[in-house]
Amino acid sequence: MQPSTADRELTVAGVALRFLAVALTLGTAYIHSTLGGLLFTLNATGYLVAAVALVVPIALAIRFRWFIRLGLMGYALTAIVMWAIQGPYYTTAYIAKAIEVSLIIVLFVDFLRADGNPVRVVKSELALLASKVGLRPAPAGAR
Repeated sequence: MQPSTADRELTVAGVALRFLAVALTLGTAYIHSTLGGLLFTLNATGYLVAAVALVVPIALAIRFRWFIRLGLMGYALTAIVMWAIQGPYYTTAYIAKAIEVSLIIVLFVDFLRADGNPVRVVKSELALLASKVGLRPAPAGAR
C-alpha cells in the first residue's frame, strides 16, 4: 500500500524540503521588500502569502498543496522572466534570481516526492472537477 500524500509530507525529507522552500521564499520576499516601490512591495507580499500557504495547517491548503507548489513555481518563474526583460541588473538582483531558481528546483522536487507526476496530478484534478460539475463521471482514483 502506497503512503498517502499527508504521510509523505510528514517525513524527515518532506519537512526538510518544506522548510527549505519556506526559507527561500521568505529570503526572496525580504530582498524584494527592501527595494521600495509598489511592484517590489507587491512581489514581496505575494511571496509572503505563498510561504504561509506552504505551511498553514488548514484542510483546504493541505488538500491543494500541489496547486500552491505549482503556483509558487510559476510566480518565481514570472519574477525571473520579468527581471530578465526589464532589469535592473545589479548584484542583489542576481542573488534574488539565484534564490528563485533554487526555490523552483526545491518545489519541483517536493512536488515529485509528495504528489508524483505533475501532468497526472493536474489531469486527475481536472477530471475530478469535471465530475463535480456534472460533465462526466468521477475517475476511479479520485481524491
